[in-house]
Amino acid sequence: MRRPAWPGLLLVFLTLASASADEPDYANGVVASAHPVATEAGLSVLRSGGNAFDAAVAVAATLNVVEPMMSGMGGYGTIMVYAAADGAPLYLDASGKIPAGVDPDAYRAPTPNYKENRVGAKAVSTPGATHAWEAMHTRYGTRPWAELLQPAIRAAEDGFVLDERIAGFIADAYGEFPDHARSIFGRDGVPLPAGERLVQRELANTLRILAKQGPAAIYGGELGKAIDDAMQSAGGFLAMADLEAHVAEWWTPLHLEYRGHDVYTPSAPAGAFPMLERLGMMDLAASRGMGHNSLAYLHTFAEITKMAYWDRLAYSGDPDVQPPPYERLLSRDYWQQRVDSIDPQRARDFDYSGIVSANSANTTHFVVADKWGNVVSAQVTLGGLFGAKIMPAGTGFWLNNSLRYCTFEPAGNPMDAHPGRRKLSSDAPAIIFRDGRPVIAIGTPGGHTITQAIAQMIMNMLDHGMSVNDAIAAPRIAFLEPNTLIVEEAIPQAIRDRLAAMGHQLQVGTIGNANGLAIEYGEDGSPRFTGATDPRGAGLASGL
Repeated sequence: MRRPAWPGLLLVFLTLASASADEPDYANGVVASAHPVATEAGLSVLRSGGNAFDAAVAVAATLNVVEPMMSGMGGYGTIMVYAAADGAPLYLDASGKIPAGVDPDAYRAPTPNYKENRVGAKAVSTPGATHAWEAMHTRYGTRPWAELLQPAIRAAEDGFVLDERIAGFIADAYGEFPDHARSIFGRDGVPLPAGERLVQRELANTLRILAKQGPAAIYGGELGKAIDDAMQSAGGFLAMADLEAHVAEWWTPLHLEYRGHDVYTPSAPAGAFPMLERLGMMDLAASRGMGHNSLAYLHTFAEITKMAYWDRLAYSGDPDVQPPPYERLLSRDYWQQRVDSIDPQRARDFDYSGIVSANSANTTHFVVADKWGNVVSAQVTLGGLFGAKIMPAGTGFWLNNSLRYCTFEPAGNPMDAHPGRRKLSSDAPAIIFRDGRPVIAIGTPGGHTITQAIAQMIMNMLDHGMSVNDAIAAPRIAFLEPNTLIVEEAIPQAIRDRLAAMGHQLQVGTIGNANGLAIEYGEDGSPRFTGATDPRGAGLASGL
């Protein structure tokens, strides 16, 4: 996990956010994303009369430009949507399937270079992002497709000024870029520093092709040919046949009743169910009475989150091959058995056959809501920072390395890289309802910490009465196997010391970069929107 250059400021920002009494609200819609330019792209669509789904396409496409290391056309993701006309939330899988030609043994010993195979060309999976954009637009959009890509095209053509955060990411990865990408992200062999303007003309041209031809340009067309050429040259498993076979899929999400609210999050192939498990088990542990972020609260959450993490590794699966046993995993009897096993005085080691999987902050999340009652909560990513560091020649976009997040040991486990099966994820964007109407949408990046961070933010709001801003800003913890407990610096040192004395192996770090929104309704049913972005990042929440 990349630590910010300003850890000392985090506590200041969290304190200020928690102390804020007045939060701006809006009557006609709200957008919150990890970059101000992307937020403005979404707002411009709402201003023009577009709905939340139109705006979500514009935000996602613009994030490809202004957060090129995090997401884009070569990436994938997990999207929760609520269309007021339907009256029920849906989950849109943008992750696609593992290439049919994958050899799972390429990612484990004794295969030569097996560790490199986990992050490079052989880790590229079928990119599903643009098919998902199209699926949202076809089903619910109101504005012309090409119009929605114009903000992204302008941002790529005209450029934008790099901030310290993005310049730092570029500097970290620049040495691994191919030469044609170095010429875009640097000058005279040196990465562009903060304050310089990043212009991406190849990406602008690619977006124009996408605006004219639609996603068919990627899934079998000229952009797909560029991807296929890049994969053949680099020795990757992804092939044109995988692109041509790809479809975006709609699924019924998971549901949990919690504190008088209805929490919805993706079902398989996303692995979001541990987030619901954590809410249910913390409820049975009577955590609300322990006090927010008290020693007992944090210890209990850490122990519960290990159990839910074990379930994720044991029971995640492609719903057509090995669907998770939700009836058991989301039952109160099962939760009670797990809660009863917690030692309130000591941390227990996590043990799952030596499995160690990856954690990542290299993802992004955004939310959109409109005056008609539509809501989008979207998590999109390239996997690692700049994905596999492969940019198909002439395209300006990066290819993902999503297979990095498979679990390769023991061979054949549910999270292994099974050729042709759906790619599983840890994504858990959520939409929360009360009395049948959406009131919260929230999500965060963070790899395998995602379901932990979202559970804590939901408890902050529904258990402890925090606003969406305060819930996002509040300090968090996260378990990372095999036995690490990440704690944020704003957790008091005295509590950290006592957690360590209980046997938790602590590591100070930063968890996630969340975005969220809240909706309140007047007596006449008219909505008021509040947006929130994480002080850990540099995003913007704004509305109309």
